Amino acid sequence: MWGVSLVMGASISTTVQAAVGNSEREVTALGFNLLVAAVPLVISVLWMAFIVRCAWFLRRLRGWSQSPASSRVPKKFLRSRPDLRRVVVGVAHPGLLLVAGLGMSILALFLNAVELTFNVLH
Repeated sequence: MWGVSLVMGASISTTVQAAVGNSEREVTALGFNLLVAAVPLVISVLWMAFIVRCAWFLRRLRGWSQSPASSRVPKKFLRSRPDLRRVVVGVAHPGLLLVAGLGMSILALFLNAVELTFNVLH
């Protein structure tokens, strides 16, 4: 994996230098702009991994069925308000978390790509 990373870094460096020329300032500016452009992608990928992990934990905690008969949610949780407990446990579905969380992450990536495209065009 380290070798692949080394080859990819050298390839990117050579491509940037060929695209910009021999100006060290322009090469550094383009490299910095590429780094800044990659930050939303990295954050979105990490966020998607976090959402998947939370959904996995939620599936283990309450199960996958829509209204679980038994779950590992503590009995003390909303003991005095059983109707509210039923609603909260029912809404906390791992599939809903996956669809909403991953959908918003993909939408954020798409909007970032559109913004970058418009910035390049103008």
